[in-house]
Amino acid sequence: MSIPTRPLGKTGVNVSAICLGGWHIGQPAIGDAEAERIMHAAIDEGVTFFDNAWDYHEGRSEEIMGNALRTGGRRQKVFLMTKNCGRDAEHSRQHLDDSLRRLKTDVIDLWQFHEINYDNDPEWIVERGALAHALEAQQAGKVRFIGFTGHKAPHILLKMLGTHNNWDTCQLPVNVCDYFYRSSIHDVIPELKKRNVAAIGMKSLGGGNLEAGGQIPGGGVATADECIRFALSQDIASLVVGIDSMKVLMQDVEIARNFRPMPKDESDALLARVKTVAGDGRFEPSKSTQLFDGPYHRRQHGFAG
Repeated sequence: MSIPTRPLGKTGVNVSAICLGGWHIGQPAIGDAEAERIMHAAIDEGVTFFDNAWDYHEGRSEEIMGNALRTGGRRQKVFLMTKNCGRDAEHSRQHLDDSLRRLKTDVIDLWQFHEINYDNDPEWIVERGALAHALEAQQAGKVRFIGFTGHKAPHILLKMLGTHNNWDTCQLPVNVCDYFYRSSIHDVIPELKKRNVAAIGMKSLGGGNLEAGGQIPGGGVATADECIRFALSQDIASLVVGIDSMKVLMQDVEIARNFRPMPKDESDALLARVKTVAGDGRFEPSKSTQLFDGPYHRRQHGFAG
């Protein structure tokens, strides 16, 4: 049985319902050989969407992924996404050049502005020339589609959405607690749907992975299986999942392969169970603290990295 695919908004591309996350796969503790083995197995199992970012592990994630994709025609089997951390034209140009070199490719399928987490990020992207450069790179064929990500607050994502009329994607938190706290599900995804902008889910476990438990499963709020099935039942094109072992890969693949939309009675019961602890952000520290903000972006805004 193959992993189901879904349309990526208006791009005309279908991607696997789960997407291999770039941060987890680049963790030094995994080791390059094992990380490559996991990525090769992911492709063999039907994961066609890979995530990354310029700043993950100071470029290590992109380098490892580039090595994993360069043989066996694997690059052609994967819809490859990475992210630009620049807020001006100069740094955006540098980040794209770095990403193309590290990933050993001539084109990035999806290039997203990373961590639109601060209220002035959308303004910087426009005023400092980063958006203009992204559009130039798209015109030049270095980038196929453009989007943005953020894990802090719906109003910032909506502000970013308004800076450009033709965004292709938005990557944002989608989980059972999000339903009650700074909710992407309620406040952002309906707007994305109106504009045919693909929603890419992340933080389905509140931050973490199946092996470590994640914030939400680790807190005893819901199981990892419930969290991932709930997220996949929302109006998203794909769900980025953190994979740092073969065991986690096969667990995620199994959930995706057997996925059926969560029945309303099960979803209602799950939401009722988490409601009492979901509303204050304790299980979504990526929204309520700077713990999940990348060091590069913290420094960008004058905070300690």
